[in-house]
Amino acid sequence: MIFALGGITGKSAKAACQADGATVSTAIAALEVQYPGTVVTTALMTGATDGGPYVQSWPNNATHYTFTLNGTGKDQTALQLGVGSGAAAQYVGPSSCNNVT
Repeated sequence: MIFALGGITGKSAKAACQADGATVSTAIAALEVQYPGTVVTTALMTGATDGGPYVQSWPNNATHYTFTLNGTGKDQTALQLGVGSGAAAQYVGPSSCNNVT
């Protein structure tokens, strides 16, 4: 029974990662279209300035994954996904969450 629950938790975390990544990616794209050249930060994404908030709150599931931003402006903002103790890599879509457990 414990093993089955562990599998469900892993599948749930992977699905949550995929949903969070899609939500934040869409929000980044919307902000960059509306305000070209703006430096995208988590504070800007969740704050009330420049038409925000673009996301209600920043995804927080540190037990399984973390999302961070890396970049300095339009077309340079990269959503980074960190899983476990590994180095963060660019989030490129749902398959980026394959290693989430």
